Amino acid sequence: MNWRQPLCLALCALAASGAAHAAAIDKLQQFLDTTRTLRADFAQTVVARNGRLPQKSSGVMMFWRPGKFRWQIDKPYSQLVVGDGTKISIHDPDLRQVTVRKASAALGGTPASLLAGERTIDRDFSLREAGERDGLEWLEATPKAADSGFEKVRVGFAGNELRAMELLDNLGQTTTLLFSRVEINPRLAPSLFRFTPPPNTDVIGD
Repeated sequence: MNWRQPLCLALCALAASGAAHAAAIDKLQQFLDTTRTLRADFAQTVVARNGRLPQKSSGVMMFWRPGKFRWQIDKPYSQLVVGDGTKISIHDPDLRQVTVRKASAALGGTPASLLAGERTIDRDFSLREAGERDGLEWLEATPKAADSGFEKVRVGFAGNELRAMELLDNLGQTTTLLFSRVEINPRLAPSLFRFTPPPNTDVIGD
């Protein structure tokens, strides 16, 4: 599996068990209740099971709940993932290839559905508090679907601000996402969440 695949699984694709004070879970619910649109820069690090040679990338993410999102990797290579609420398009310009999946099949139980999906997160995830670490309050979300591609997702908040996500996939890879310049409820053009394959591009999938 190459360094790009954990992201595709995640967009197509987000330590105190049983704690009485559900601080981070409450913050996630408040975040979902008050956030319709979001724009943020991200830095992503993917570490394989053996822990060697981490792969790093960066770019911009946006979403328009429910179900629409845009994940644009700028460095070190360009890649774009766009979900329009019906389908998800993954564009790899280096390969001149677009992979298309139905959103209903790709989103359920993934980190994308955790942030950009409906508010009924307890339908797809089991949530628990994960304590404080690195100055953030964490919650842990375990997908209920066996075929989600992920074992668990952790979400970190600083105050009420979304700052980080950690994703452990079924192959033992860990993807860490750090968010900066987070804008809550910005005006976003609807065209950002539509994708038309460029000319001379192979389209694979639905």
